[in-house]
Amino acid sequence: MKIFTKSICALIATTTLMFGHGDAAPQKVDTKGLPEIGIEVVTNPFSGNEKAIEIGKTAFNQNCARCHGLGAKSGGIAPDLRLLTDGDDTYFLGMVRSGAVRNGNVFMPPFPEDIIPNSALWAIYSWLETLPED
Repeated sequence: MKIFTKSICALIATTTLMFGHGDAAPQKVDTKGLPEIGIEVVTNPFSGNEKAIEIGKTAFNQNCARCHGLGAKSGGIAPDLRLLTDGDDTYFLGMVRSGAVRNGNVFMPPFPEDIIPNSALWAIYSWLETLPED
């Protein structure tokens, strides 16, 4: 009986780990109400824009919160994005577009423009700028 119970517990634990992460497929972002932003823009054009901040919060929750945490309060899985500072615009852009791979392990998948258009990317960054660091 003990072997059966241990086997069931192991099966439940494995299933939880396999499916507990949820749907990690990137979600398209609705940027209705924001102008299109070209790829040549490397600094945030929406800083302080209320509509962009609203869209950015939704886009973050759809695509980023599963790793970076709700409210961007990372639990250690990924960097705490509340700590981005002025001048990190190009770093943010590069990481979102290219992702992060170390030693062949994907730490962050790339998010191409067809999933997160530039207007959505900068909207996310605008929302992150509004968050307190603590």
